[in-house]
Amino acid sequence: MEKVTGIGGFFFRAKDPKALGSWYQQHLGISLIPSSEGDPVWEQEAGPTAFAPFPETSKYFGDAQKVWMLNFRVRDLDKMAAQLRAAGIEIKIYPPDPTGRFARVHDPEGNPIELWQPAKPAAPR
Repeated sequence: MEKVTGIGGFFFRAKDPKALGSWYQQHLGISLIPSSEGDPVWEQEAGPTAFAPFPETSKYFGDAQKVWMLNFRVRDLDKMAAQLRAAGIEIKIYPPDPTGRFARVHDPEGNPIELWQPAKPAAPR
């Protein structure tokens, strides 16, 4: 069976696309679709990706009107949290679990964003 090789883009509606795009660039370092030759393209690092439909009644995303949630991998959740807090962005860090550490923030339009620092694989014995 032929399979997809990864996420090639994420497209969504926004009340103010330009302002929201700038927020993602400034606070999370995500380059938007290049508008001219030579503009940077956001390149993801290889790593695990979760793909999980949730029941439409799930409270996991928070606001019941929000139908999607992004989950971004981060190298150092504490440094990312400090950076976001310094910019006045509220962030909630959850207790670690076997898959790693998680935090929740919301973009300026209230969309939930989960930040994930994957657990380090056990060292070989």
